[in-house]
Amino acid sequence: MESVQNLKKRLKAVNNIHHITKAMELVAATKMRKSQEVALNSRPYAFAVLDLLACLTKQQIEQTGILEKRKIKKTLIVLMASDKGLVGSFNSNLFKAFDKFIKEQGIDYKSEAYSFLAVGEKANNFLQKKGAKIVAKFIRVGDFVLTSQTKPISEFLVAGYLKNDFDKVIAVSMNFKSAFLQSPITRELFPVSFDNIKKTIQDMIPQTGKFADLIKEKDISFLDEKTSDYIFEPSIEEILEDLVKHLINMEIYHLILEANASEHAAKRVAMKNASDNAQDLSSKLNLTYNKSRQAGITNELIEITAGAQV
Repeated sequence: MESVQNLKKRLKAVNNIHHITKAMELVAATKMRKSQEVALNSRPYAFAVLDLLACLTKQQIEQTGILEKRKIKKTLIVLMASDKGLVGSFNSNLFKAFDKFIKEQGIDYKSEAYSFLAVGEKANNFLQKKGAKIVAKFIRVGDFVLTSQTKPISEFLVAGYLKNDFDKVIAVSMNFKSAFLQSPITRELFPVSFDNIKKTIQDMIPQTGKFADLIKEKDISFLDEKTSDYIFEPSIEEILEDLVKHLINMEIYHLILEANASEHAAKRVAMKNASDNAQDLSSKLNLTYNKSRQAGITNELIEITAGAQV
């Protein structure tokens, strides 16, 4: 049997780990509630933004700039992951989905036709190991809640698209379903088209929960023919450029909110599991420690009794 001293050291170490993971669980739970609230509250506005953006793509005008349709020669792929570890299977599930997407599309990391943008330190490390061409990286976005914080990312994408640095932008990230369910999702951000926006909205609409029940009850639909009822003042040509940039910024903002809510939810679950495991191990070690200590006391009593009899 292990010595009492070693058991006591192990028990102390496990208890310290339990206290740390419990504190991290509480922090993650607080951040999860905050990011979840922001992400869910932003969904109605995100729907309206995408609805308007889809309307713009359907207008019978000469589409230039961001809305310009052109031949796809270069593609930028955006990978959104966390900056740090201790997030359970969050990153591993995302990277598995990313590898599957790369394989299905037949993408070669070494090809000049593909470049990559990393959001999060883990995404950057993953792409570096793959030997991918990383054109930029953005870190510390895990607690972003303001549109101004995500604007540098959207400005980089818009500027690169307008300069013909890339003709297509695909984002791979995690989508928040619930506190216990987050799923990888692939969205095509550029070129801006009605079909891509429609798919984005369909991916965002939850299949279960109060919001999903409300949609079914009220028979709410998105991106139907009513989008043509918008009246633009002054002309659509004058407002198109700045408005589309704003709408794209809001789309990317919501994308990051969903990813952040997923990250904090995964971290909270991971820390809760770690805390529960540490507590279980502490109970087992405490029982073993008490048995070992009791055995030692019993042996000492036997030795004293034997000595007294002699």
